Amino acid sequence: MRAQEINPAKLAMLFRKEFQMCNVKEGETIAILSDIATRRDFVMASFAAAEDLGANIYEVCVNEVPSWVRVGIETVGACSGTVQAFEAADMLVCLHVPLFTKWMKQVRNSGTRVLMIIDHPDDLEKLLSPPGLKEAVIHSGKRLEETKHIRVVSEAGTDLSYECGEYPTMIQYGFADEPGRFDHWGAGHVHTFPNEGSANGAVVIQPGDLCVLPYNRYIQDEIQIEVRDGIIRKIDGGLDAKLMNYFLDDNKRHEDDLDGHALSHLGWGLNPQSRWDALALYGDDPDRTYASARTFAGNYLFSTGPNNEGGGTRDTKGHYDVPMRDCTIMLDNDVIIEKGVIKDKNMAVERIPR
Repeated sequence: MRAQEINPAKLAMLFRKEFQMCNVKEGETIAILSDIATRRDFVMASFAAAEDLGANIYEVCVNEVPSWVRVGIETVGACSGTVQAFEAADMLVCLHVPLFTKWMKQVRNSGTRVLMIIDHPDDLEKLLSPPGLKEAVIHSGKRLEETKHIRVVSEAGTDLSYECGEYPTMIQYGFADEPGRFDHWGAGHVHTFPNEGSANGAVVIQPGDLCVLPYNRYIQDEIQIEVRDGIIRKIDGGLDAKLMNYFLDDNKRHEDDLDGHALSHLGWGLNPQSRWDALALYGDDPDRTYASARTFAGNYLFSTGPNNEGGGTRDTKGHYDVPMRDCTIMLDNDVIIEKGVIKDKNMAVERIPR
């Protein structure tokens, strides 16, 4: 395990900056959701930042650590009053992963803004949302909302097409500044879920692409995927293909269950502060790749499984997240990313050395 580089005393200042970006105001109430494995320095930094900004703050610690390999684990709600307390707060600081859960949708619908903080302390300063990222993400989101047809190709052999518009476009730019908004400190990407049954074609995952969920590893050998009518029908290749097949099959509820093989959120990364090479630099601890691996600028994020986050009915735990390099993305035949390089100038954000 590598030593933490950032001075722990600096965390409170970083949290204050992040909370200011989230529009935390004097007199507001902030709730913290933690668990028995949460970094206590994040809790203390949240307390200090809130106090300095004149906000009220308290912590709810649950006796369950959410799995980082299976999404949608309901860690909140069994204890009476927890969801209601979060609904009454102005902002919820979530120090573990709440994605694809029913309770978070209920909390957001009440108007509570939700900020997820799960990355390593050394990464939080580097991943503070840089100037222009919010605008680039909003622009990308509007482009995606207006798009009816998407095609993704690569020299490796990827040629995937799908329709969109059935499900909402989701955007993250790194801070939760509006009522009901969810965001992730360090994020910077857009995605949506393809229309049911519309995705067809080939996806070829190459060495150097990342499987950040569930295995958190670089792909070592080519994975050849056949998609037909929105479902992965065939996965061929070496070790990485075997791992993908094994995980998706292991999450089947019954023999004919293909929910884990359906396509889930598909989109692209925009954050110039995120690093494709974080896994090589810092190792396979997931808190070093939660944001960086998913949101590095120009990646195409391919995933499988649940779509209930967007209002669909699939809540399978068979969720695979694969940020892919060197793809060309076309929105209604307009190239916005070419071989992993952002071409739409309104999506490009300058990197700040940190």
